[in-house]
Amino acid sequence: MLPILYSFRRCPYAMRARMALLIAGQRCELREVVLRDKPPALLAASPKATVPVLVLAGGHVLEQSLDIMHWALGRHDPEGWLEGGAGADWIARCDGDFKHHLDRYKYAGRYPGADATVHREQAAGLVRDIDAALRVAPWLGGARPRLADFAVMPFVRQYAHTDRDWFDAQPWSAAIAWLDALTQAPLFEAALRKFDAWREGAAPAHLEGFSGPSVDKATP
Repeated sequence: MLPILYSFRRCPYAMRARMALLIAGQRCELREVVLRDKPPALLAASPKATVPVLVLAGGHVLEQSLDIMHWALGRHDPEGWLEGGAGADWIARCDGDFKHHLDRYKYAGRYPGADATVHREQAAGLVRDIDAALRVAPWLGGARPRLADFAVMPFVRQYAHTDRDWFDAQPWSAAIAWLDALTQAPLFEAALRKFDAWREGAAPAHLEGFSGPSVDKATP
């Protein structure tokens, strides 16, 4: 039996998990979820009911995107994403304060009293620090991309695309080049593959078939 990945293409957590599974060459059944109509099988596997969720062949459930990434790369890590500490500090900042402000910038209407402009500026601190780091080394992982680059990028992409004209007008050209290199890379394009929404009894779809490298160029 293959692992089963419950996913939603537009979710940055799901995208980071899909990239790790693809680069690891881990074939799995993919069940694309409609968030407003979550299937009972997802709720049974994970009552938290957020994606991604990976149900392993033995029945063990991984409910966090980073756990899925580490599981996949622990089985096969052809590009050494886990080498050199994997940038845990960058990921913690992304998943903490940055995500908090990103949500209130992109979806200000969902948060009473949220000022999108204020939260955009608060979130910009991480992008400025990314830009400064990329002026010293080409990737957050150093000389080549590692886990932090692929774990953080989907969230910076979401931030950028909230108002891409504004984002591109900011003085963080190294961060823009880094984002563009990763979003235009073969791995991310493979992870963006569209799947029909899954329904019980539907023919299985599979996340599979990627053959690296993850990025086209050695530097962004």
